[in-house]
Amino acid sequence: MLLHGILPPITTPFYPDGEVYYKKLEANVERYSRTPVSGIVVLGSTGEALMLSDQERRDVFKCARAAASPNKVLIAGTGIESAIETLRLTEYAAELGYDVAMVRTPHYYKKQMQPENMLAFYRTVADRSPLPVIIYNFPQATGYDIPAEVVIELAEHPNLVGIKESSGDVEKVRKMVEATRHIKRSATVTEAFDAVTPRMLAAAATPSDGGDLVPVGTLAGESIRPLAEQNTARAGHPPNPSSSAVSVVGKLKTRPKEVGFQVLVGAAHKLHASLDVGAVGAILAFGCAAPTACYEVYAAWKEGDAELAHTKQERIATAAQRVGGDLGVPGIKYAMDFNGYYGGSARLPFLPLTGKLKSEIERMMADIRN
Repeated sequence: MLLHGILPPITTPFYPDGEVYYKKLEANVERYSRTPVSGIVVLGSTGEALMLSDQERRDVFKCARAAASPNKVLIAGTGIESAIETLRLTEYAAELGYDVAMVRTPHYYKKQMQPENMLAFYRTVADRSPLPVIIYNFPQATGYDIPAEVVIELAEHPNLVGIKESSGDVEKVRKMVEATRHIKRSATVTEAFDAVTPRMLAAAATPSDGGDLVPVGTLAGESIRPLAEQNTARAGHPPNPSSSAVSVVGKLKTRPKEVGFQVLVGAAHKLHASLDVGAVGAILAFGCAAPTACYEVYAAWKEGDAELAHTKQERIATAAQRVGGDLGVPGIKYAMDFNGYYGGSARLPFLPLTGKLKSEIERMMADIRN
C-alpha cells in the first residue's frame, strides 16, 4: 500500500447543539477530493474521535466513505484502548471499503505501557486486522511517546505498513527510516505512480461499457496479467516472463512499486525537514484548512527543488504551529471556516475561540487561502 503525499485528518462537523452535521461532512470530503491530496484520514485526533459514541464513529465512517472520490486513499482511525475494540472498529471500516487502519497508541494506563505491551498490542491487531495498519503516535495528546526501538521492531510485521509520527522529532523520524530501510515490500500504483488499493481495483474491475470482467482471484492478491503478456497472448504467442510490468484491470493500468516501512509525519511546521530525512508524506491537521499549501511543500520537495520547498514551508510554518499546534481543533476549525470549508464548533470540553484569537488566525491565514 502506497502512502506517499499529503493526507488531511478531517474534522467532524457539529451543529451548534453538538450533534454531528453529516451534510457538512459530505461537503468537506467532496471538496478535499478535488484537491491534490493523496488521501483522507477519517477520525484521527482532529476528527474528535474520542468525543464520539461508537455509533457516531460508525456513522461518520459511512458518511465520509460515501462522499470520497474513488481515487483517494481512505484511512480509518480505529484505535481504541483495547485490542478487541480496535479490531471491531477496524473490521467495520474494512466492510465499508476503507483502505488502511490508523491505530493510535494505547495510553490511558501509561505506566503499564511498556515495550512488551505495545509489541503485543500492535502485533495482535496486525495479525487479525483485515486492513493494513499504521501506528499513530501523538505524545502531545496522549502523554505517551512510543520509543523508536519499538516501532523498528514492529516494522518487521508484514501488516504493519507504516507510522504517523506526530511528535515533531525529526531525529526520531531519521532513526526509524534508517533502521527500517532494509524492509522491502511491493505496492500497486498507477502508471503515474499514484496509489492503487484493492477497493480501487475492485471498482476498476466492475464491468462498464461492455468491459471485461476480471477474476476475483486477481483482486485477492494473485498477480494481474501484464499488458504486454495480454497482447502477446492475443497474437498467439506464449507470454514472456520478462515483459513489461504494466498490468490492466478494466481501464486501470497499474504497475508494482517497491516501498519500505512508510514513515509519515504530523507536524506541518517541520514537513520539509522530515521529508529530507526520509519521511514519505504527512497526515497534517493544518492540511484540513490549507490542503493545497501543504501539498505544495511536498510537491516541491518531490521535484527536487529544495529552495522552493523551503519557501513553501516558510509560508505555512508560523500558522501551522500556532493554529494546529497551540490552538488545536477549535483553531483548525476556525481556519477552515476562514478558507471556505465548514469548521464550526468543537465539542465540550473545547471552548469557542475568543474574538482576539479569531483575528489572529485571520491574519496568519490571510495569504494561505486555498
